[in-house]
Amino acid sequence: MVVEGAQVPPQKHDVTENIISHCSEGEVNKSKTCGVLSTPAVRHLGKQYDINLNDVHGSGKDGRVLKEDIIKHAIQKGIIKDSSGFENADSGDQFLRGEEDYSYVPAELGSHHGDKTIPLRGFQRTMVKTMSMAAKVPHFHYVEEINCDALVELKESFQNNNTEPGVKHTFLPSLIKSLSVAISKYPWINSRFNEDSMEVILKGSHNIGIAMATPSGLVVPNIKNVQSLSILEITKELSRLQQLALANKLNPEDITGGTITLSNIGAIGGKFGAPILNLPEVAIIAIGRIQKVAHFADDGNAYPVSVMTVNIGADHRVLDGATVARFCNEWKQLIEKPELLMLLMR
Repeated sequence: MVVEGAQVPPQKHDVTENIISHCSEGEVNKSKTCGVLSTPAVRHLGKQYDINLNDVHGSGKDGRVLKEDIIKHAIQKGIIKDSSGFENADSGDQFLRGEEDYSYVPAELGSHHGDKTIPLRGFQRTMVKTMSMAAKVPHFHYVEEINCDALVELKESFQNNNTEPGVKHTFLPSLIKSLSVAISKYPWINSRFNEDSMEVILKGSHNIGIAMATPSGLVVPNIKNVQSLSILEITKELSRLQQLALANKLNPEDITGGTITLSNIGAIGGKFGAPILNLPEVAIIAIGRIQKVAHFADDGNAYPVSVMTVNIGADHRVLDGATVARFCNEWKQLIEKPELLMLLMR
């Protein structure tokens, strides 16, 4: 065996002493591993954890130091925590195999990052309770694509004709108002289910909740009586709720009394989500980002379309697929043809 250019004599004597005799004094002082039979990987591991290989008992042939020897030494010296997987390294066949260079290294040698326990409070603790309850409710989801070309033009028109500097027009208020108009035709979407009495309560007010991600967690404030508000009034109320949510200053009345929820996941990213009910509501809608995609005309020519994917999560104890599909068709028509929305608005 050749180690650092020296031929190891066949006769028995101190291997380490023999090899050190071939190292200069400067090399010995510079390296803690000079003269120890080991592979570069083992020497690197010892250097990484400041372990002098001369202090490690080598279990390999001719006293060679193996990785498992480094591990055992590190456990004995308290450099890493003891574990059952390495505590019995002397008797474990999987670690002691002569000169075999076993490549497994415990996670403790590769990381010094500690765990951190964070108690859940406020909105996050509420989410644990509400989502655990909602998970017990039988859900089904209905997915649809909506052409938003007209919606894009409508928002641009609102913004170009904006006379109030403090108001920023977005897509969401128009979606909220059109949703309310569609609910008027399909009121079961805007209901609550009383499991104890086996009754469905059709809610007269359209209190549409908007899921918001805040530094304090997920919160769902709602815009009250959307059926009686203009798009401009919805825009201002939405802005008020967003500012209060970010500052963690929402009032109790802002986050109670909701009748249906919109989750605008597209504002963050993603085409669509699969939302879970915000009980006791029976429907929740996740809307994805609006993106340009290619559609094909009857003649085969492609043209760009602004498309938004929506996913409606529904309580199957109250709503069936046909009802949700018809409701979604109505909402889709109002979005794709805003002139119909203007015609039906009160």
